[in-house]
Amino acid sequence: MSVSVLYDIGPAVHQGAGLARYAERLAVHLRRDPRALVDLHLFYNAHSGHVAPATLPDASVHTLRMGQIAWRLSVLASQFTRQPYRPIARMVGVSPTQPMLYHATEHLLPYLTTPTVLTVHDLIFERYPEHHTRRNVWFLKVGMRLFTRAATALIAVSRHTRRDLIDLYGASPDKVHVIYEGIDPVFRPATAADAARVTARYSPDRPYLLMVGTLEPRKNHAIALRALAQLKQAGLAHRLVIAGGRGWLFEPIQRLVEALGLTDDVVFAGYVPAEELPLLYTGAACVLLPSLYEGFGFPVLEAMACAAPVVCSNVSSLPEVAGDAALLTPPHDVAALAAAVHLVVTQPALAAEMRRRGPRQAVRFRWESCAAATAELYRAVARGPKPSDW
Repeated sequence: MSVSVLYDIGPAVHQGAGLARYAERLAVHLRRDPRALVDLHLFYNAHSGHVAPATLPDASVHTLRMGQIAWRLSVLASQFTRQPYRPIARMVGVSPTQPMLYHATEHLLPYLTTPTVLTVHDLIFERYPEHHTRRNVWFLKVGMRLFTRAATALIAVSRHTRRDLIDLYGASPDKVHVIYEGIDPVFRPATAADAARVTARYSPDRPYLLMVGTLEPRKNHAIALRALAQLKQAGLAHRLVIAGGRGWLFEPIQRLVEALGLTDDVVFAGYVPAEELPLLYTGAACVLLPSLYEGFGFPVLEAMACAAPVVCSNVSSLPEVAGDAALLTPPHDVAALAAAVHLVVTQPALAAEMRRRGPRQAVRFRWESCAAATAELYRAVARGPKPSDW
């Protein structure tokens, strides 16, 4: 059974983080696999002048042009009034015999009478509202309850997100489908020589620990810095390389680096080109992700795929993504994080075993599998009637 889908590619047009990767990679694989039987039409709000990713050439593209705030508020209003959102309704209702299914790939779903799928990446704004702006928390707290209730089916990117949807919003378990995201094949172990050519720019004279991700509170960089200070007291020579954009946490983190006397031991690498990131992972003595909350946790998978040892938090989705290939510690326990990293960098046999296990765990997460499961959900949603009130 073939199914026609209007697919929100907006995150890949306007963003650059995990939501962008999900929207773009899933779309690419849905179009690439003829067995998926998905007639994919892309949609985005063209308010910024950006265009769809170059990896989706010749795709059918539908756009509207509206200010971002007006777009979000008008979508929310359609849910409040339970009136079909006209711009999208016109797009999905082109064929009366086979109306399109609408897939919202980020946390924004217009009200429609045709079938809809909503991907929920995380509910961090419910668990840690202090890590969002007040305006965004208000919008998401109000909107997500409406969006999740209105959607025909929900995709959760982890079992943890599924539990949050059920526990916090009372979503029917039958409505929430766990479909894991994937790992790009570019993430694989590099040769020592290739890795050295890149890593020499970041830590030419010492081994290094690595964190990857935008500087924001939930990534818990402060705990990593305090653990590094303990490791320096224990005599370890390692630097901490932090790769990622300088978010709104940067200035407090910079002050903490200075207060802890780590100015010569921390490298803020900023944005690392995609082609260099696997080499940076490969060369790391240990990769840290002590996050307070992750809807999925791409850096853990990327690091493991590159055969880098990983120490990450034992909360949210991270244990299910890491499996038995990483060491897990409580996100607020500085001593536990320092002890785990110390084990990895001082016990060669342990590090070697983690390097063996990592790629075996990472290979379980494939975009091909994500696309196949998503296409099957599309068909199931298209076959059944839309419940009037979930």
